Amino acid sequence: MFSASNIHYELSERTRGVGVGGVGAVHKFALASGLVKAIDERVDVLKVHLPYHESDHVLNIAYNILSGGTCLEDIELLRNDEVYLDALGAHWIPDPTAAGDFCRRLKEEDINALMDAFNEVRPRMWSQQPEEFLDEAKIDADGTLVETLAECKEGMNISYQGTWGFHPLLVSLANTQEPLFLVNRGGNRPSSERASERLDQAIELCRRSGFKKVTLRGDTDFTQTKHLDRWDEQEVEFVFGMDAMPNVEGIAESLPRRAWRWASKYKAEKRAVIRMEFKSFVNALIRVPAQIIRQGRKTIYCLLAWNPWQPVFLRGFDQLATTMRC
Repeated sequence: MFSASNIHYELSERTRGVGVGGVGAVHKFALASGLVKAIDERVDVLKVHLPYHESDHVLNIAYNILSGGTCLEDIELLRNDEVYLDALGAHWIPDPTAAGDFCRRLKEEDINALMDAFNEVRPRMWSQQPEEFLDEAKIDADGTLVETLAECKEGMNISYQGTWGFHPLLVSLANTQEPLFLVNRGGNRPSSERASERLDQAIELCRRSGFKKVTLRGDTDFTQTKHLDRWDEQEVEFVFGMDAMPNVEGIAESLPRRAWRWASKYKAEKRAVIRMEFKSFVNALIRVPAQIIRQGRKTIYCLLAWNPWQPVFLRGFDQLATTMRC
């Protein structure tokens, strides 16, 4: 089936392309949403901004991941890619060593400030969604074991599985799979540690953003009875797992059965993108081969390949060209 044999390689002098044509749209979104400004206003880590600001480091690490990088060392490939730099209007970007130094400077209060910057922008983004989007916020809390091969790393510990690493807490909006809050902990810490504090912050964020209803969800470790009455008084609903005790089984068996419609094509596509897994999102909307053309003050991305998500991508980018509603 693979019959090609007379294969040759040539270097093209006219075409300047990148394999991640979607990164331009992501960068424009970061600017239009006010995220770049929010990061620089809230996060104060660098004493001198020559030449980089805090947002440069954050975006550099984020774009590395979107471009397929799995560690800081992969930034070296991007900083030596002239077309990638040109596509983002950058003369240079922080190298892996500078990125690592920036990460080491971050203290807990700096991480909190960075999360606050993200959450400052979210309400404006959520307000762009259809009206029914704000009907209910489903907030998930969960812990996940992250093993590390390092022999000595600050804060790491041994988990119940016998592996060394960390056990971070993740509080996310299930509607869109957005991570709202993250708390890093040693591998031996329980799933529910500091969960109530972050859940309270998530409730306040969603209420401030206009959600009519808030529902908390989690497994049995997050059934913290001392907080349930307080959340109930705030008219917050919750769905937590509980141990199968006889009285709880009786209550569950007595609940009525409930039935769980297809919307218009655009709304369905929009919802699909919002709920998309990160890897699927990157493959569909970021890793799009594109030729980069500079014309006057314009940077033009000429898409060199087609995929089923391209109409959705282009509609979304057209929206970025208009003034965003507050």
